[in-house]
Amino acid sequence: MKPLPELMSYLEGLSEPHILFDTQYRILAANAAYRQQFSPVHSVVGRTCYEVSHHFNVPCDQAGESCPLARSRVSGQRERVLHLHHTPKGEEYVNIELAPLLDAHGEQAYFVEKMERLRVAQGQPAAQGLIGRAPAFQHMLALVARVAPSQATVLLLGESGTGKELVAQAIHEASPRAHRALVAVDCSSLPENLFESELFGHERGAFTGASTARGGLIEAASGGTLFLDEVGDIALTMQVKLLRLLETGTYRRVGSTELRHADIRVVSATHRDLDRMVSQELFREDLYYRLSTFPIHLPALRERRDDIILLAAALLERVAPQRKLRISEPALRLLQAQDYPGNVRELRNLLERTALLCDGDTLETSHIEQALMSGRRPPAGPRVHPQAGDADTAARSLKGLALAPGALKTIERAALQQLVSNHQGSRADLANKLGISERSLYRKLKALK
Repeated sequence: MKPLPELMSYLEGLSEPHILFDTQYRILAANAAYRQQFSPVHSVVGRTCYEVSHHFNVPCDQAGESCPLARSRVSGQRERVLHLHHTPKGEEYVNIELAPLLDAHGEQAYFVEKMERLRVAQGQPAAQGLIGRAPAFQHMLALVARVAPSQATVLLLGESGTGKELVAQAIHEASPRAHRALVAVDCSSLPENLFESELFGHERGAFTGASTARGGLIEAASGGTLFLDEVGDIALTMQVKLLRLLETGTYRRVGSTELRHADIRVVSATHRDLDRMVSQELFREDLYYRLSTFPIHLPALRERRDDIILLAAALLERVAPQRKLRISEPALRLLQAQDYPGNVRELRNLLERTALLCDGDTLETSHIEQALMSGRRPPAGPRVHPQAGDADTAARSLKGLALAPGALKTIERAALQQLVSNHQGSRADLANKLGISERSLYRKLKALK
């Protein structure tokens, strides 16, 4: 059945990229906006949507992706997904909204897809923004794409270094408020006596030193987004005032009785366990529910190891933009094997150290091992007081590791540090227990500093 000319004409006039395809995934029409953004050279009519967008030879749901057509067949409704599409600019994240069109018998006959680039994230190395394509990253990004156009309050949850401020920026830039300011408040750095003044502003004479009236960060964010970073560090007395702002949308400057309206959208973030803080009465339960209308978990880097290759390439461009460095395959495997308790921030620091230790144009495993030793602390554990014979046992274990005069392995480093802290005798006695010379021991102790 051929689609009506009126439908084809309607799609052609839409300003957003749209395609029309049948129940067999064959593209029947692509409007001018689609042709301009996604296929300026080759026609896509007659080809399947999954071949054009993904270079798959089977539908998306058979290739591990979420297929909006398959979902629409089940639900009978519109479906929205976030996909990584092949475009003239490379692989890009694209928001897809699919709507089924019914025939005279009420059966699905055609499907219309609207596409919109998600410009705040990349599936390939990029100079800025969010980067990744691992399943955990894509799940997080799909939530960002879904909530960003709304006015909902968002709570970002994740370990330190997972990029919460970048995600907050992505939410802001994909929202209707993107033309106004994103104002970040570091709640952990503001003492309690300054928090209210910084957030709400103050009038002249409100307190000692307030020689002039000043607007707060809420006013600076008017029409835009207020990002409360480390919201779990806000004192209980200030939590009450923040709750009032979220509940009523109004506030007062310090020293004023005038009620002001706040035209802001609030995005907050924390690495703390707010559920546990609520149970311990360290965080208000009512404020928690106000902040967490739409919570988003940011995956740790160890949950998305496949993205380390993409991130490493992008981060090297940022920390050493003039050098055009590359990373050898063995070095990449070593990078992927690390756990990164500091997440992306730790990876960036590691790469910057590695680049400084490399004189050539290729980062090798030796450079990364050296950078790891100079920056990684041994894992903290319970302090055990040494008993008789413990030092001898540790020395025999360390002696069996065949320590080299070159770079110490991480396990060697941790074992040597523990042995030194527990050893009560002379340096000569310690060297003797290790089976090395005092000079070799001196070099190893120097490497620990």
